[in-house]
Amino acid sequence: MAEEPHGPTIREREAVEEVHYERPAPAAPQTSALAVVSLVSGIVAWLLLPVLGAIAAVITGHLAKREIRESRGALTGDGLATAGLVLGYIQLGLIALGIIVLIFLLLVGFGIAGISLVPWGWPGF
Repeated sequence: MAEEPHGPTIREREAVEEVHYERPAPAAPQTSALAVVSLVSGIVAWLLLPVLGAIAAVITGHLAKREIRESRGALTGDGLATAGLVLGYIQLGLIALGIIVLIFLLLVGFGIAGISLVPWGWPGF
């Protein structure tokens, strides 16, 4: 009599191979930490640290948008990064506008007071 072969049959091997070819479930996309930092920095710029918060919001917002774009769907948070950018840029714009208004008012005030800001005495400067 012939001996029976040892090991799994062909059907058993095919069943085992099918299990190995199954793909794992796709991971849910994560929110970019830089996008969260951008939004938080933008909020902090309006509440506590106007200049530093705004600069941090703008820098981390741009970094977050690039990170999200390059992740090809693995990261989310584009809206958070955009909100941080908007808050940061508006704050920086208002700071710049405030500086311009302050300089203008100082120049007008010096002109009204008759104080010359140049040594050769041009009127109003």
